[in-house]
Amino acid sequence: MPETSDKIHDIVVVGAGPSGLTAALLFASAGFETVLVAPAVNLQDGRTTALLQDSVTLFEQIGVWESLRGLATPLSKMRMIDDTGRLVRAPEVTFDSAELDLEAFGYNLRNKDLNRVLAEVAQEQANLTLVEDLAGSYDFGDENVTVSCQDGMPIKARLLVAADGRNSQAREAAGIDLRRWSYPQVAVVLNLEHDRPHHDTSTEFHTPTGPFTLVPLPGRSSSLVCVVTPEQSETLKAMPEADLALELEQRAHSILGKFRIASEPQSFPLSSLSAKSLVGKRLALIGETAHVFPPIGAQGLNLGLRDVASLGKLLTSARGTGADIGAAQVLSRYESGRRSDISTRTFAVDALNRSLLTDFLPVQIARSAGLYLADKVPPLRRLLMREGIAPGTKRKASPVRDGVH
Repeated sequence: MPETSDKIHDIVVVGAGPSGLTAALLFASAGFETVLVAPAVNLQDGRTTALLQDSVTLFEQIGVWESLRGLATPLSKMRMIDDTGRLVRAPEVTFDSAELDLEAFGYNLRNKDLNRVLAEVAQEQANLTLVEDLAGSYDFGDENVTVSCQDGMPIKARLLVAADGRNSQAREAAGIDLRRWSYPQVAVVLNLEHDRPHHDTSTEFHTPTGPFTLVPLPGRSSSLVCVVTPEQSETLKAMPEADLALELEQRAHSILGKFRIASEPQSFPLSSLSAKSLVGKRLALIGETAHVFPPIGAQGLNLGLRDVASLGKLLTSARGTGADIGAAQVLSRYESGRRSDISTRTFAVDALNRSLLTDFLPVQIARSAGLYLADKVPPLRRLLMREGIAPGTKRKASPVRDGVH
């Protein structure tokens, strides 16, 4: 627990998902007195996350990538296949990280491993106090913010960073409005073992109900995100393991050979949200507290980690000039700096997802033409690959090729 209820810390982070843990570690490693308030870290999450290069760089910065690297599988190629069966179909396109002089676009690993490593490093991090409790209420004052935990202990700080998820109580307490929307889709998520090697290639089939995506894991195994209708999701989850494995293998056209189910299937209705403001009085929103969209293109957590990196850089700069890190002028720069990236990613993922659901011929033609050009025009393909890794950047050094592990 903090030393006394009267002590004013620099930053209090609420929420211990990957974004919240990473933010707390980044702030503490930069010398900010930081408190992390959250229940016990989830070490049972069977899902996986594909970390793109900017996220890897951030994890190197806070000293966790060395522990994560051996648990992760490189994503060297990304293969997109039109399996809609419609009149106008896009050509198959493969994006190869070698075209950007990278070993990989990113790395896939299990969420429970990511959470465990982040939590272990947090336990030893100087300048970081861990409070395993739920935040009960918030008081946003002129000079500081007070977070009252459910055990009654108030924690004061100059800035609150809310990472408490899509149903954020911190965001609600600050009166920040949302735009929410949903889709007639459910993502069925599980891990598979298969007979053929994946060759570090992620394969995404575009189907009439949404993406069917196989992402490499160590050895001959992969994680699967299968987006279907709510009715189809119930049918899949009710199948015996052997029948489900065969059904999924057939949907994958046996490109990885015979399937075996390696984890309990989970299902998640697809929905999105976008906070109308990323900041409030002595408050900054990051991760799913600020934005949520369907699991397409490995954008969700990576976008949240870019929030963390941007906020960390901004706060360090503000401290260097003697500015109040929780002041409105400082937070407005975070808002303006992140809004374009968030809006662009949200629109792109929403548009791609809706393009798979529509039978409107002009939309099918536009999607097909875009993928055709990506396949046939190398400069455009490389631009799309760079923007997929991180917006507005040029070639980034590979942490493996450049000798950083």
